[in-house]
Amino acid sequence: MRDYFLRTKRLGFSIWNRVDVKYANSLWGDQNVTKFIVADGKMSINQIQNRLDRELEMYNQYHIQYWPVFLLKTNEHVGCCGVRPYNLKENILEFGIHLKSNYWGKGIAQEASHAAIDYSFNTLGVNRLFAGHNPKNTNSERLLNKLGFKYTHKELYPPTGLKHPSYLLTKQDYEQR
Repeated sequence: MRDYFLRTKRLGFSIWNRVDVKYANSLWGDQNVTKFIVADGKMSINQIQNRLDRELEMYNQYHIQYWPVFLLKTNEHVGCCGVRPYNLKENILEFGIHLKSNYWGKGIAQEASHAAIDYSFNTLGVNRLFAGHNPKNTNSERLLNKLGFKYTHKELYPPTGLKHPSYLLTKQDYEQR
């Protein structure tokens, strides 16, 4: 049984650890997920391990990460959702979510996102959240709009080599939704 530091009605947020390779492989090894994350559309085993290592290091250094998310009822891993540094000087974190494709369209993305955003503003005390999405990922665009993020600019995202639409969400805007 995993420990969850954050819960919603259906979901539990945990912390990545070294033995979570199977979860990392099932998430970032799914080309339906990675087609929007990396330029060639798929991650190698080494790239997946490097991604997991970066999440572990992020937690060790900043106590944040794209946390692994599980269904409370079954303990099934559904993906990850969380934050990472974006502009620490201005107290802005980057928000992101990656869900396994078999959990798309079930309201999990919105439920997890609300929890991570609320945690970021009310527990971590950030000023704003930044988010971006692959220009081909219209579902992410819809989600960010539903969550109250406001489009600001396009920004080059080196892993895809594309300029991603980019957004900001302030605590005030989030609370007024």
